[in-house]
Amino acid sequence: MSRTVIAPPSVTVPGVPLSPAVAYGDLVFVSGQLPIDPATGQLVEGVEAQTQASLDNLKTVLEAAGASLASVLKTTVFLKNMDDFAAMNGVYAKAFPSEPPARSAIEVARLPKDALVEIEAVAVRVK
Repeated sequence: MSRTVIAPPSVTVPGVPLSPAVAYGDLVFVSGQLPIDPATGQLVEGVEAQTQASLDNLKTVLEAAGASLASVLKTTVFLKNMDDFAAMNGVYAKAFPSEPPARSAIEVARLPKDALVEIEAVAVRVK
């Protein structure tokens, strides 16, 4: 098996020492996706919009790797404030309407760019 870096241009941040995703065999490990609008390069506003943008960016990376939201095995959701859990969860549930992946949700002191949400995932490539 070989290690393959997945780096779609819309979610790759020049000068930051990370790969948006790394595939190894059929597994895809996706770095935390921030709620950045690829068209503007700016954070979107509000926890619900940030959750959706993070999921959209996650989907972009997964598709570039030959995976999909439906093939996600595990996610980790980082929240700046656990009081935003219900709002995040409402948006998240729409992305994973049935048989959702395993998940951890963690409150953190600060996220890059002062985001409210960041989402990382492990998925399997779709055959």
